[in-house]
Amino acid sequence: MTRVQTPKATATTDKGATSPAQGWVSFVGSGPGDPGLLTVRAVELLQAAEVIVTEAPGHVDLVRTVLGLVEGPDGLVGGPEIVDGGFGEDGQPLTHAARAKVVVRHGKKQRVVRLMVGDPFLYASGPEEAQACVKAGVGFEVVPGVSSVSAVPAYAGIPLTTKRHREMAVVTCGEKVDWSAYADDRTLVLLSGVGSIGETAAALVEAGRSPETPVAVTRVGTTTEQQTLTSTLASVAADVRAARVAPPAIIVVGDVVDLRETLSWFETKPLFGWRALVPRTKEQAGSLSRRLREYGAVPEEVPTISVEPPRNPLQMDKAVRGLVEGRYEWIAFTSVNAVKAVREKFEEYGLDARAFSGLKIAAVGDKTAQAIADWGLRADLVPSGEQSAAGLLEDWPPYDDVLDPINRVFLPRADIATENLVAGLIDLGWECDDVTAYRTVRATPPPAPVRDAIKTGKFDAVVFTSSSTVRNLVGIAGKPHPSTIIAVIGPQTAKTAEEHGLRVDVLAPTPDVEVLVDALADFGAARRLAMLEAGEPVTRPSERTASGRRKARAK
Repeated sequence: MTRVQTPKATATTDKGATSPAQGWVSFVGSGPGDPGLLTVRAVELLQAAEVIVTEAPGHVDLVRTVLGLVEGPDGLVGGPEIVDGGFGEDGQPLTHAARAKVVVRHGKKQRVVRLMVGDPFLYASGPEEAQACVKAGVGFEVVPGVSSVSAVPAYAGIPLTTKRHREMAVVTCGEKVDWSAYADDRTLVLLSGVGSIGETAAALVEAGRSPETPVAVTRVGTTTEQQTLTSTLASVAADVRAARVAPPAIIVVGDVVDLRETLSWFETKPLFGWRALVPRTKEQAGSLSRRLREYGAVPEEVPTISVEPPRNPLQMDKAVRGLVEGRYEWIAFTSVNAVKAVREKFEEYGLDARAFSGLKIAAVGDKTAQAIADWGLRADLVPSGEQSAAGLLEDWPPYDDVLDPINRVFLPRADIATENLVAGLIDLGWECDDVTAYRTVRATPPPAPVRDAIKTGKFDAVVFTSSSTVRNLVGIAGKPHPSTIIAVIGPQTAKTAEEHGLRVDVLAPTPDVEVLVDALADFGAARRLAMLEAGEPVTRPSERTASGRRKARAK
């Protein structure tokens, strides 16, 4: 009797949930490609897994993103064991039977997630592998995934049923399909049909379908590489050849394809398919990249700055001791990195947030204030206007020798910070301990293909979030090509970009990374609309010459 039939064979964890007493296999559908389509249950199981058996090349990145892991020289650091379910140790593709043996071997002793493309029980090897688990006495469960059958047409803006078209059929293409059975006007979803689309279209026409029946072919659906070709049964074979459409692709046949003209929502995102360079520290790129993906862009993070401890930690040690002893009236954080540096120093000394008792805290902006809040503290002062050192000074109270018992401010900052804030605080009557809490140093150059892409215009946009990212990117990789859209977070960053010979296309109205990406998206939407109104095909900046782009913008 297998454990799948005896669910009592579980043990209680310290979190109160139940888990298998020994091994267990969860067949988890990862969906058609977009990691946002993972189910809540799928995420829970990935977080609890000891072993994850993958299927597609993108699954490792998906696991890294979901679990928040970092890539080390030997794979993901600190996460579950990742087993390649596509290829064996000899580098040869695994058969279904060989893969099932891998799953069973781990499943006998460990909590295994068998991650599968789409849905485990739809157009997948899940049933065969599950049967192998039954035979070996290994318990299992199935977590359905969003199937490409429905998801890819939806991302292409094609509903499979409407009030007028109430039936659909899913057909796996092959030599033995009787296409005469599909001569009516049902919507057809064809799997594995790209290579035989000419024969299939001809057979459907011969069976009685109109040669003008609409057809849509969508490849790598739900990803930012998605492309949809629309045609008819009469022309689709030639159009697919001309466009060099390659698998994987989902084909939809039927009148519902015409609705794509008004319902296409994914491929019309303002930055859809844009390759966007994110030159930031690796730790800080997450929120910016997520925002870019929401607008359809493909962010590529290139570290240009490495955040390191100060060369001489004694100054920081002395300042932290002074903070604990009540030497300061204020502490002013000018970045998330400054919060992180002080917090790490506190942990080194075995201190916690209670040491801030009686101390006033200032934050240069909302992001820094949130980092302070994550520490269990609350910022007493955040600029009401511009979120910068200048904005902080606008709201900073002057020193009052009656109301303020201490006149000293602790200012933990980067080694390359400007002196404007210190000078402004001194003018307000305060004394400052301007302490180097961390250093920002130039990162190593990116790989040669990335450097070449930057210089030759293969990136559609570069998103600069500080002057140092401009200086360091140009220093380690060279200047972006003139056709690349340059987006910057504020006036100072824009000035630095222009000093380095870059033309600034997008300037964020407020110095916030999400606002910056929103501004880039507005630019992309306006650019797309201008092309449509001019009757031009919608292209990305990397697909147009610099001279052509300048002419288009001048109209």
